[in-house]
Amino acid sequence: MLTVDFDRLRVGRGTRFIDVGAGGGRHSFEALRRGALVTAYDMDEVELKGVDQMFGALALEGEVPSGGAGEVQVGDILDMPYADGSFDVVLASEILEHVPQDDRAIDELVRILAPGGILAVTVPRWLPERICWALSDEYHANEGGHIRIFKADELEAKIVATGMTCTHKHHAHALHSPFWWLKCAVGVEREQHPLVRTYHRMLVWDMMQAPTATRLAERALNPVIGKSVALYFRKPL
Repeated sequence: MLTVDFDRLRVGRGTRFIDVGAGGGRHSFEALRRGALVTAYDMDEVELKGVDQMFGALALEGEVPSGGAGEVQVGDILDMPYADGSFDVVLASEILEHVPQDDRAIDELVRILAPGGILAVTVPRWLPERICWALSDEYHANEGGHIRIFKADELEAKIVATGMTCTHKHHAHALHSPFWWLKCAVGVEREQHPLVRTYHRMLVWDMMQAPTATRLAERALNPVIGKSVALYFRKPL
């Protein structure tokens, strides 16, 4: 389940790509399949071990084009161990809402991006997120949880203030918003609640089968209730 448009990122063979806050690695795997030089960067060493194993599995299955390679790195977004301009594409998906010092994190993302490179940032969209917060404190008030709700124009302004140019933005995952509202309403930890379980099965079916009907429905609903907003920026030469 990808939140960003990889064609818009122009990821291909030899692209120096870093997935900051990589988590389980969904975006890192897509970049590797396109032949990029991928760094999956995260604070969670356990998650990254799984990502590293998947990198190896993709290579064994012949899914990595010649020249592509993947590595993992444990670290903090506020102090990344890379020289200025180290990457052609920097992705930070669903991470800034967790970081108290978001301005400093943005500065780091921009610093490691090469001139002419592309930065993509995604965060939960304001309206669906506000509904989740209203329905449940448990959803966000926990260690490592969401500490803020971004408005897209405010986040865009923060990043543009660093000298970046915003080139595009869109919304994604509209079908996931009702799922999270449902979870918040019945209890975030109640995974076995019949309504939650049924909706989850539908989402898994949709992701695996990708039927045309739900793809069209999500495309129509994304501008209204898309769970995430994705913003794309270019760094001046």
